[in-house]
Amino acid sequence: MNTKNLKRFLGLGLAVCCLTLSACAEQTQNTKKSPNFVILFADDMGYGDLGTFGHPTIQTPNLDKMADEGQKWTQFYVAASVCTPSRAGIMTGRLPIRSGMCSSEPMHRVLYEKAKGGLPENEITIASALKEGGYKTACIGKWHLGDDKKFLPNAHGFDYYYGIPYSNDMDKTFPIKTMQDYLDGCMDPKPGYFNVPLMRNGEIIEQPAKQTQLTQRYTKEAIDYLKENKDDNFFLYVSYAFPHVPVYSSEKFAGKSQRGDYGDCVEEIDWSVGEILKALKETGLDENTIVVFSSDNGPWLLMSEDGGSAGLLRGGKGETFEGGMREPTIFWSPKMIEHKVVTGLGTTMDLLPTFCSMANVELPNDRVYDGYDISAPLLNAGASPRDEVFYYRGEELFAVRKGRYKAHFTTQEGYGKGPEVHETPLLYDLDADPSEKYDISSKHPEIIKEIIAIRDKQIASVVPVENQLTK
Repeated sequence: MNTKNLKRFLGLGLAVCCLTLSACAEQTQNTKKSPNFVILFADDMGYGDLGTFGHPTIQTPNLDKMADEGQKWTQFYVAASVCTPSRAGIMTGRLPIRSGMCSSEPMHRVLYEKAKGGLPENEITIASALKEGGYKTACIGKWHLGDDKKFLPNAHGFDYYYGIPYSNDMDKTFPIKTMQDYLDGCMDPKPGYFNVPLMRNGEIIEQPAKQTQLTQRYTKEAIDYLKENKDDNFFLYVSYAFPHVPVYSSEKFAGKSQRGDYGDCVEEIDWSVGEILKALKETGLDENTIVVFSSDNGPWLLMSEDGGSAGLLRGGKGETFEGGMREPTIFWSPKMIEHKVVTGLGTTMDLLPTFCSMANVELPNDRVYDGYDISAPLLNAGASPRDEVFYYRGEELFAVRKGRYKAHFTTQEGYGKGPEVHETPLLYDLDADPSEKYDISSKHPEIIKEIIAIRDKQIASVVPVENQLTK
C-alpha cells in the first residue's frame, strides 16, 4: 500500500472509531439508570432519640455516620401524629384527610385488626407510581393501612411484602378493663399477649410473630432483596415495628443500652441501618441509591420510660405540637446527595413527587398532591420550595406553619384532656423558639391574619371523602 492510500485508510479507520465511541457514549447516556430509593421508617421514634439529634445515652453510630455522610434535615415533618394517617401521607404524597385515612374519634384514629377500611384502591402510592416507571418494589415491615387483602401492600404497587399488617400492640389476648391494664400489658408484655401475624405476600407465615426477632428478620429480608435486585431499579420500603410499644430486642441487643429496653430497641434499629448501608456499599448500589431515614410520628409520652423523647420539642405522639410531627430525618447517597445540614422545611409527603421527579415518572394530574419536589436541596441545586406545614389532628386543622411562624387554632394533649380552642391563636417563632414556649401573638397580629387566610384556603381545598377508619 502506498503512502497516500495508507493515510486514507488510517483516516477512515479513525473516523469509524470516533463514530463508534460517540455512539457508545450516547447509548451509555441513554441507558443510564435512574436512582434507586430506600425508605427506612421507624415507629414512634422521637426527635431526640438519636445521637446525631442530641440523645446523650442512646448509641446510634450508624445513623450518626449516615448523617455525617449525607444530609440531616432539622425541620422535617410527617402528615399526622399517629400511625395510620401518617403512613397514608408518606405513601400517597397527600394529606390523609384527602383519602379518608384519618378520624377525629378518639378510639378510631388508627386502623385496628380486621378493619373493614383501608387505603382506597384508587390512591396512587410511591410504589405504584414507580412501578409504572419500571421499578421493582418491596415493602418489608409494618404496613398499617388495612389488613384485608384488598388493602395490603401487594394491592398498592408492591411486588413483594414481608411484615406485620398493623401495630405490634394489636390483636391483644390479655384482659383489658382499664387503660392501666393496657399500659401494664404493653410495658411488661408476657408471651402470647399479642397475636400479631407475620405475613409474606398476604399469607400468614407465623402467628404470633416472634417480636424479638422482627428487626433481625427485616434486616435480612432487606439485604437479600437488595442483592437479588441489584441489576434493576428498585424502591424498597423498610418499616420497622419499633420503638412502638411493646419494645422488643433480640438477645444480641437486650440489656445493652444505658437507656434501658427502649434504648436497646433503638440501638438494634441503628445496627439494622448500618447493615443495609453496608450491603449497598458492598454491591456498588451506593453509587445510585438514595436512602431516607425517618419516623412515622413522635414519641409515645404516655408510655413513660418505655416511650421516647422529643428532645427540645414540645409534645409527642397524638399532638400537633412540634414533638408530635417533627421527626429526625436523614438523607444519604454518597455520590448524589450533597453533605450538609438542611434547615429548610420538608415532609414525608414530599418523597413521592421527589422520587418521581428523579425517576422521570409523571404523576397523573387528576388529584391534589400536598407534597413538593425537594430534589433541589438534595442535589445542592437550590432551597426547599416548601414554606407551609399543615398540622391536622384527625379531620380538623389544628395549626398552620408559614415560614418561621406557627399558629395554633386548637391544641390538645395526645391522650386524655379534650381540645382547647384559642379565640386568639397561639403564635410561635419556630426558628427562635422550637420548644413552643413563648406565645408572641400579641406582637404580630398581621402574621396571624396571614396564617388565618392560609388556613381558610386549605380547608376549602379539601373535598369530603368517606372515612376509611370508622367504616
